[in-house]
Amino acid sequence: MQRIIMYRNHTCGELRLANLGETVTLAGWVQRIRKMGGMTFIDLRDRYGITQLVFNQEVDAELCERANHLGREYVLQIVGKVAERSAKNNQLPTGDIEIIVSELNVLNAAETPPFTIEDETDGGDDIRMQYRYLDLRRNPVRANLELRHKMAFEVRRYLDAQGFLEVETPVLIKSTPEGARDFVVPSRMNRGQFYALPQSPQTFKQLLMVSGFDRYFQIVKCFRDEDLRADRQPEFTQIDCEMSFVDQEDVLQLFENMSRHLFKTIKNVDLDAFPRMTWHDAMKYYGSDKPDTRFEMKFVELMDILKGHGFPVFDSAAYVGGICAKGAASYTRKQLDALTDYVKRPQIGAKGMVYARVEADGTVKSSVDKFYTQEVLQSLKTAMQAEPGDLILILSGDDVQKSRKQLCELRLEVASQLGLRDKNKFSCLWVVDFPLFEWDEETQRFYAMHHPFTAPKPEDIHLLDSDPGAVRANAYDMVVNGVEVGGGSIRIFDKTLQAKMFALLGFTPEKAEEQFGFLMNAFKYGAPPHGGLAYGLDRFVSLFAGLDSIRDCIAFPKNNQGRDVMIDAPSPIDTEQLDELSLKIDIKA
Repeated sequence: MQRIIMYRNHTCGELRLANLGETVTLAGWVQRIRKMGGMTFIDLRDRYGITQLVFNQEVDAELCERANHLGREYVLQIVGKVAERSAKNNQLPTGDIEIIVSELNVLNAAETPPFTIEDETDGGDDIRMQYRYLDLRRNPVRANLELRHKMAFEVRRYLDAQGFLEVETPVLIKSTPEGARDFVVPSRMNRGQFYALPQSPQTFKQLLMVSGFDRYFQIVKCFRDEDLRADRQPEFTQIDCEMSFVDQEDVLQLFENMSRHLFKTIKNVDLDAFPRMTWHDAMKYYGSDKPDTRFEMKFVELMDILKGHGFPVFDSAAYVGGICAKGAASYTRKQLDALTDYVKRPQIGAKGMVYARVEADGTVKSSVDKFYTQEVLQSLKTAMQAEPGDLILILSGDDVQKSRKQLCELRLEVASQLGLRDKNKFSCLWVVDFPLFEWDEETQRFYAMHHPFTAPKPEDIHLLDSDPGAVRANAYDMVVNGVEVGGGSIRIFDKTLQAKMFALLGFTPEKAEEQFGFLMNAFKYGAPPHGGLAYGLDRFVSLFAGLDSIRDCIAFPKNNQGRDVMIDAPSPIDTEQLDELSLKIDIKA
């Protein structure tokens, strides 16, 4: 057989009727094989698409016989002529044509894969993660990574046009115990000492502001040794940004515009200006600092209406609140019992749920009718702005914040059941005015709600000495569909204020100097006012792709135990390596 010079001169997704009669060279993987009489059809796949190949027994029996012995995922190179298909496939961009093959070269044989390389695969999560390189051949996963590429490209294009410089910051840094747990890296050359992998480039980007790089960004890997969930991985990617000579409004405007640019260019979605909501209102009306505002169902506090009528659960509660599920009065007793069981799960922790239906005639029927007159129930209906056909769901508890969080979980579950959490609908907002500190009862001390470099609101600085818990942070989060996509703050740039912040967080001057002396020293040489934010690229992409987990928009993710089951990491290392690092590992432990 004559040697084929080029591996390919077209991809498997580009040939059309305009190419009829052309002799082409393609290369790719066997998606499927179909044998019909004396004809063999092979779908050849690469990342650009699928093209049908035709082998005819009557034209070339030897070639057709060779095609009959191929298997799925074989790597092929073919030469053939583009012809019009008699039975066209409207589901494929290449569905009008096929290739009459004249030359076949098997570049590599393949074993039968452990799951089907199809859009709807028969492989479960575990097996697909073990053979991730095969999973990446599937169209949905490939499309997610292409989407990720497009978003990263548009971010760079937008920020470049706004005068930002992309600057790389170190990956081996100093460990700081505040915040999440660090991944640590032992140093061979500095025995007994350790680097940490960065949880974010926070201090370095602030130092870049001191250096005069007034607009910085970086699409950067970050690392946190914390428990995993659907939207969290031990290593993740941030769109990390910082600006000098800005206030909060400058930052919000620029990055709101960037987000709207992404929605328009990637999803062709036009968004209005993002509303602003204070942290206090988010917690009061949604029980969450990342409220899902695609639907209403705001919380209504009901203590004034429902306490003092002899129902002991409400009478003794610190909080009684409800939501109104529009048109859900048709919920059956079985459905309501299932909702009650849902909120009583240990992960949520409510003691029970009370419900009330608004009947067609306007009367209200509740699960606690014996304690309440119709007059009180009508007051409940008015407070909830409920109408005939609506369902009112009520939770109570001894702890206001916990009860609100429980009601938040109920709200989201009911909205999911009613189809109100449409992944193709996007509701964005800024949550602002977070508390600067949160108090921990166990350790009896304040912790920074964001990080120690977040500036207080200028008008609240005087409260640092008298009432630190009342101080609001000059901080902001961008929330999309109930997901915190990004967040940041205006930073402290005055060394005296930064020292006070460290002191309120329990740092001795010596400890502050040991951990952050390099930053405090830099501030002595003229630090400009500055602020910024970081977006979670993985979360942003997963929202655009409509995914429930960020794993499918990451090329090689970890599982829920933080393991890479494909390469079997983490794993033990040789004794010789441990000795070089002056480490001893108790295997039994």
